Amino acid sequence: MNAQHQPTASSIDEQPTDRYLAVTHEVTNQPIALENYNLYQQDTALQQAVAREGASWAEDELVRFGALAGRAETIDLGFKANENKPTFNTHDRYGHRIDEVEFHPAYHELMTIALENGLHSSPWTNPGAGANVARAAKYYMHSQVEAAHGCPVTMTFAAIPSIRHQPDLAAQWEGKILHNSYDPRNVPHSEKQSVTIGMAMTEKQGGSDVRANSTRALPMGQGGPGQAYELVGHKWFVSAPMCDAFLVLAQAPGGLSCFLMPRWRPDGSKNPWQIQRLKNKMGNVANASSEVELRGALAWMVGEEGRGVPTIIEMVAMTRFDCMIGSSGGLRQAAAQALHHCRHRSAFGATLADQPLMQNVLADLALESEAAMALTLRVGRALDNPDNEQEQLFTRLATPVGKYWICKRVPNHAYESMECIGGSGVMENCIMPRLFRESPVNAIWEGSGNVQCLDTLRALQKSPESLSAFFAELDLARGSDNRFDRFVDQLKGDFARTDDIQYRARNLVDRLALSLQASLLLQQGTPAVADAFCAARLEHHGGLNYGNLPRGVDVRAIIERATPVVD
Repeated sequence: MNAQHQPTASSIDEQPTDRYLAVTHEVTNQPIALENYNLYQQDTALQQAVAREGASWAEDELVRFGALAGRAETIDLGFKANENKPTFNTHDRYGHRIDEVEFHPAYHELMTIALENGLHSSPWTNPGAGANVARAAKYYMHSQVEAAHGCPVTMTFAAIPSIRHQPDLAAQWEGKILHNSYDPRNVPHSEKQSVTIGMAMTEKQGGSDVRANSTRALPMGQGGPGQAYELVGHKWFVSAPMCDAFLVLAQAPGGLSCFLMPRWRPDGSKNPWQIQRLKNKMGNVANASSEVELRGALAWMVGEEGRGVPTIIEMVAMTRFDCMIGSSGGLRQAAAQALHHCRHRSAFGATLADQPLMQNVLADLALESEAAMALTLRVGRALDNPDNEQEQLFTRLATPVGKYWICKRVPNHAYESMECIGGSGVMENCIMPRLFRESPVNAIWEGSGNVQCLDTLRALQKSPESLSAFFAELDLARGSDNRFDRFVDQLKGDFARTDDIQYRARNLVDRLALSLQASLLLQQGTPAVADAFCAARLEHHGGLNYGNLPRGVDVRAIIERATPVVD
């Protein structure tokens, strides 16, 4: 640089001072974080469904829990629990076998919230009208914060019907299972007020075909219900291996049976079941899943010998219901994130939520979320009426149908919601990557899609009247929309044919789910939502991707109804 071009002191003083500052721009056109809001009060559809399905009495409790779930501090627990995966120690530093999984404190705080608020217990301790509905509404909100730790919560909740098959064991364990506290210590259950329960069914050679299980149950005495056995074998997939006891399927002399196996023996010694390793999962990372060897582990038979599947299937039915809740919660959180972002973000001269094509996508995402939640809480109401034969027949079909359909709808919904947010939605400091990784889990857990469809066919074969109960539910909306009436009439006609029904099972179950969702939305009396659902899902079958709502749909009303307002 020539001397004549060197800046002088006076010329430097004349330059704008901000030219040399690090501030390059002002941050504008970015939404505030979706936090410090009430997940219940900002979810109109949930509030209406809770009232419709008989849990209005829980309103104050749900408002309080919605505020807790929406706090920034609570939401942060979900991030921390997933950023810090569980670790596994086989032995302590002195060489003693401990089989201990260590979790980040955030995981334990989430478990504490869940158990202190009765997500594992309330319908059993306070049964009656709306009990399962209120509990499902809480779980729906809690799973939006963090889904993975829900696994031990669900299994603990679902274990009660199976354990009650053995009254003497239920008398020993039920009080601690239903205690509203959380004790994560790796100590015998006799030293605890509260315990958690897991399950161990899956083996390498069988997967969903549990009758292929090879784990053996050897009687320690006379054998039979409530008696002690030693279990020898392996389990290929055991989630939440730090639970205090597990319901296990094993081959007794009289056939496949169900057993309750504690982590510790009554004398305080460690039960010889040994974790081999933790699973390296693509999602659901805050929850530990493991492979386990049983080397003579003490367990007690639950229910009749040789009746292991019927005994544990009641637990499985409840865990499938929770899969519906969790997936519905995932749909809601993804839609809420997309709706919130697009309400605050502008592009090409207008707010995203005011642009027609984006409105089509957002309204479609909101429809999917509300329909899933409506179906789930309707099943909750049926569970609250165990003495009503019609409701139980309805539940027998609606549970596998709902589990199949809702859980399978989540992955593409999560992706589409992420795309609404754009590049920021792919970043790990956003919840969307976690929702996306979590999205396939519930479709695979507790029986994959084909298993659910085959279970639907089994229900029809064993209880043909369950289809009549299901169609009776649909008929409650008959006459309110011609598209719905035509859809249901065609569906009934197709069920009249029994040829190649297994080949057609997915198509039939798809349509059972859509017709039930449409019936519920038509009955709830929100015209914009019901009309859009019938137009998009029944008449046009949803198109290939989200954002295919037909003309004439009141997208603005649907978006306004579903968008959480956080300013």
